[in-house]
Amino acid sequence: MTERRLASYGKMLLRRLPMDNTQAGTQFARCLTTLDLISLGVGSTLGAGVYVLCGEVAKEKAGPAIVLCFLIAAISSILAGLCYAEFGARVPKAGSAYVYCYVTVGEIWAFIVGWNLILSYVIATASVARAWSLTFDNLVGQAISQFIKSSMSIKIPGNMLSEYPDLFAVLLIVLLTALLSFGVSESALVSKIFTGINVSVLGFVFVSGMVKGDGANWSLTVDNFINTTNITNPELIKKGFGSGGFAPFGIGGILSGAATCFYAFVGFDCIAATGEEAVNPMRSIPIGIVASLLCCFIAYFGVSTALTLMMPYYLLGIETPLPEAFDYINWGHARYVVAVGSLCALSTSLLGSMFPLPRVIHAMAEDGLIFRFFSQMSDKTKTPLRATVISGAVAAPMAMLFDLDVLIDLMSIGTLLAYTLVAVCVLVLRYQPHRPDDSLKTATSIEGTSDHNSPQKDLETRQVPIEEFTPKLLLLPRSDVPTNTSGNIVYATTTLICTPTPCVATG
Repeated sequence: MTERRLASYGKMLLRRLPMDNTQAGTQFARCLTTLDLISLGVGSTLGAGVYVLCGEVAKEKAGPAIVLCFLIAAISSILAGLCYAEFGARVPKAGSAYVYCYVTVGEIWAFIVGWNLILSYVIATASVARAWSLTFDNLVGQAISQFIKSSMSIKIPGNMLSEYPDLFAVLLIVLLTALLSFGVSESALVSKIFTGINVSVLGFVFVSGMVKGDGANWSLTVDNFINTTNITNPELIKKGFGSGGFAPFGIGGILSGAATCFYAFVGFDCIAATGEEAVNPMRSIPIGIVASLLCCFIAYFGVSTALTLMMPYYLLGIETPLPEAFDYINWGHARYVVAVGSLCALSTSLLGSMFPLPRVIHAMAEDGLIFRFFSQMSDKTKTPLRATVISGAVAAPMAMLFDLDVLIDLMSIGTLLAYTLVAVCVLVLRYQPHRPDDSLKTATSIEGTSDHNSPQKDLETRQVPIEEFTPKLLLLPRSDVPTNTSGNIVYATTTLICTPTPCVATG
């Protein structure tokens, strides 16, 4: 009796959601076009990192070879994006990686991934709101922070909490919550406006670099470094300059820089959460993900090229590289253009961070994995109103109290876990029996035939080949159709591959 109960409990933990690739029966408003999804993906991914990250990686890790760092990171990101794109076409539902895991590897993994996504999106929203507030505070000469510190400073030992409650960041999240509650089409319009301004500013930076740049900055020598800095210590030269040339820190520096640049492409997964709001999700989601990543790569490549041509890489600033580069070429007033672009980038990044959060909460609530109270939709705006409000209510206190560096460190762990599991789910989905690889064709045939039950009958009558495991099957499978053996092989190999992931994430 006990064994049966345990077996029944185990089956409940691993039960899977039926894979439904139809687009009927959604409570959301289908109003997002492919252009809306591309704008949302570019805005969410192309955040303030493009204004800061280029200087840090170029100065400390790669030099002018930062362009190769972004190329390697872009290729890795596109591979991850293709996994999301495939699921977005197969399972056009709100919920992103949570739904993908639920239909593939079972309820327990979906529960873990769902809460992981909620935590990641909450932290991302709080961190971007905090960064927006700090950027604006710097533009007004620290007036906001000094006023709040004088009246309500936080003096608690440790580095977890901020020095003062960031009320301005709370105000930003409240305004964003109201915008998302108002409607998805209005949110998409705001995203397109700010993304357009951001891309225009980055285009100005690229043109400036081509006009005022000097190709000699890509082939600097040790003599140039010594003449500029008056540093002759060999250890300091090796640390701050490397060996000179295009790749002063070698292959190791390029790979290290690529690992850092990979996080500059995080954010495209917000497109996957629009499965029930896109007009044609099976087409728009794959195009939106790939196109947004390509646009971001072009922007990162252009800005890093312009930055390293405008001034020597070893003179770049880490926190404000672009304003310092414009000062170097005597275009000091251009810093105000950069400031406008950075605020627009932070605005779209903030919108992209919080946009998928209510969708994940709504999907989990509908499936009964959290309180069903959060699944209620607004009849007027067709948005998950309660989930949106609770998202803002949780993110606002974190933005107000926690330090920015602490929030960013926590966010990277959730991103690694979500990307890994989605890639694993693609393998599992393809090699499991009774889960055909032609689901898109099935959907098309249902629309084009009068007998709606014929595709289902074909699937029911399809015979799964029976085969025994041999080591030869690992390299030379006998059948093109998924079998129980192929499914077990994929389960075993992916388990071995993914076992070190929690250790890496926590390490």
